Amino acid sequence: MRLDKYLKISRLIKRRTLANEACDGGRVSVNDKPAKASYNVAVGDVIEIRFGTNVHKVRVLEVKEHVRKEETDKMYEVL
Repeated sequence: MRLDKYLKISRLIKRRTLANEACDGGRVSVNDKPAKASYNVAVGDVIEIRFGTNVHKVRVLEVKEHVRKEETDKMYEVL
C-alpha cells in the first residue's frame, strides 16, 4: 500500500492530499530515510511524521485496505 494512502486509512493524517503534500515536503520518513508518497509500506516499518515542532513516530503492525474507525489503533504502535 502507498504511504500516503496508509497515512489516510490509519487516520494519522486526515486527508490523502495532506499526506501526499507532507511526504513531498520531506516531513515524513520511513526507517530514518525521507519517503515519497509512493513508498510501499510494509509491516514493521517505522514511520516518523513531523508536524511543526511535534514528532510522531509509529511502527506499522497491519496493512489493510479497509478499516473501521474503531480499529485504526490496531494498525500501528506509537513509539
